[in-house]
Amino acid sequence: MKKTLLIISLATAGLLGSASAIANEEVTTWTCSESKQFKTTGTTELVRITWESKTFDLKRENSLPGSLRYKNTNSGHDLVVLGNKAMLFNIKSGTRLADFCQTAEMKTGKLPHLFANSEPFIQN
Repeated sequence: MKKTLLIISLATAGLLGSASAIANEEVTTWTCSESKQFKTTGTTELVRITWESKTFDLKRENSLPGSLRYKNTNSGHDLVVLGNKAMLFNIKSGTRLADFCQTAEMKTGKLPHLFANSEPFIQN
């Protein structure tokens, strides 16, 4: 009985800890041409994107110098981030979902938050 209660307590604590970690992540809004918009949370290695009320986890992929690329091969979502804009594609359907997307910081000339501590974009 005590062992069962301990296991339940640990499992609950783990779930609550995960939920609060996700809840504490900063949400960034990207506004795009044609009045489109998406939101992101996460790190330079794993981005959670909310697009059209659905959420997808995209993993960082190798990309061309000067860009970052995040993909979810199951859903087909492909986010390409350059220094001054981002584009969202669906590689399964071969369509561009959103173009010329920027965060509020990018509109003032700053690099996207995803470039923080990423080569070659470490700012001195």
